[in-house]
Amino acid sequence: MDVRNCKGCGRLFNYVSGPPLCPACSKALDTKFEEVKEYVYDHPRVGIQEVSEELEVSVSQIRQWIREERLSFAEDSMIGLECESCGITIKTGRFCKACKDKLAKGFGDLYQKDNAPQKKKDSRENPKMRFLDQSGEKQP
Repeated sequence: MDVRNCKGCGRLFNYVSGPPLCPACSKALDTKFEEVKEYVYDHPRVGIQEVSEELEVSVSQIRQWIREERLSFAEDSMIGLECESCGITIKTGRFCKACKDKLAKGFGDLYQKDNAPQKKKDSRENPKMRFLDQSGEKQP
């Protein structure tokens, strides 16, 4: 059993997985997420700073939700993050579509290479038997 202090309120709780938040703080964060999601839906051209001030949620938390692809903004929104690979402006996630495709192809190629049938060594490749005499020299 792993006991930790909650990052939100400081109370001890049994940690299982995910962010180090107690069940009460985790539920409150989920409620805040729903509020932010509705606010962004109702105000499509809103900025992160405005959402943060209006709903009392940290900018870093909003950015985390965007990176996790839980929250996205309209294409005409002024909000944009940089792709972690190429730097192009994106609306949600960590990577742009081109970089995601490139990563997926790279992983797919790697997977196929690992699963490719291995060529078995043919025991008849060199069918001649060779013996060593006691001095260690080869005999024909």
